Amino acid sequence: MDYATLIERKRLRLAELEVGIAAPDFFNDPKRAGDLTREHASIRKLLGMWDRYGQTGRELEESVVLAKGEDEEMAAMAAEEVPVLEERLAGLSVEIQYALLPRDPSEDRDALVEIRAGTGGDEAAIFAGDLMRMYMRYAEGRGWKVEPMDASASDAGGFREVIFKVSGEEVFRWLKYESGVHRVQRVPATEAQGRIHTSTATVAVLPEAEEVDVEIRADEIRVEVCRASGSGGQGVNTTDSAVQIMHLPTGLIVRCQDGRSQIKNKEKAMTVLRSRLLERRQTEEAAKYSAHRKSLIGSGGREEKVRTYNYPQNRVTDHRINVTLYHLPAFMDGDLEDMIGALQKSEMEERMAEAGMV
Repeated sequence: MDYATLIERKRLRLAELEVGIAAPDFFNDPKRAGDLTREHASIRKLLGMWDRYGQTGRELEESVVLAKGEDEEMAAMAAEEVPVLEERLAGLSVEIQYALLPRDPSEDRDALVEIRAGTGGDEAAIFAGDLMRMYMRYAEGRGWKVEPMDASASDAGGFREVIFKVSGEEVFRWLKYESGVHRVQRVPATEAQGRIHTSTATVAVLPEAEEVDVEIRADEIRVEVCRASGSGGQGVNTTDSAVQIMHLPTGLIVRCQDGRSQIKNKEKAMTVLRSRLLERRQTEEAAKYSAHRKSLIGSGGREEKVRTYNYPQNRVTDHRINVTLYHLPAFMDGDLEDMIGALQKSEMEERMAEAGMV
């Protein structure tokens, strides 16, 4: 596909943005300033990829020519470079296609990950803990920061519920596919007869909302403080540090008791509340805009079964794109790249078709 015309439009848009950013009143509207700043960074990143794409293409052409030359040693070296450059060029092409698609502004944001034990009793709570560790290892591999927000531990191990924030570059873009019901099939450690049990955990990945995204008035919330429960040390359990916030218009309730500071717990609870309200608003807007459409990657709803982890067969299957991988231990250790890449590819193909780019 010829990207030159689209790239030129992006260059013109970048020039417009730079004029706007330099204006004295640019930060008078914080939400608009944030949106335009993110757009500016996104276009600069795209143009950088385009430059690398052109350079890689030229290097590939040179290597193809050298590989056919009379100098045997030089030809051998060039021949080795050809597949490497071809792979690099293909990867850049995919990234450029993705970057040229209509941008979802949430993709650049940090994310809140909520994991809740579903059906299966103690084994579901243990599985919820396994998923939490899986995402933390994945985040670690990408150089992201993980910050605990709240947790309700299970006596048998794992968590009945756990919430954490993941910060870094384009976090929501990579984690958004994880929302839904995750199912595990395995023999629990407590199963004496070796029978396979099926349990579930629910994952919700929310883009972090900023204060300018969702306005919450003081008269719309009821804040209660109480003593934290569960494990967490003497300081947590002997002070009124836990905070519970109810959003009166919607009935949403958020509780945070992870830290010792009541102020910090309130800040974290407000972050979770804003993100849930933003998710609700985005879901309602999407339903109005396109009630008939269901993406290849699914609705992302918490009720939708998205993936099965089968331990006896060493496989993990994503039901939205019918992809099965047979390296479950590595997957649970945070090696999610292949699966998330396949989900991104499916989404990109559908979005490109809708945008008339195919």
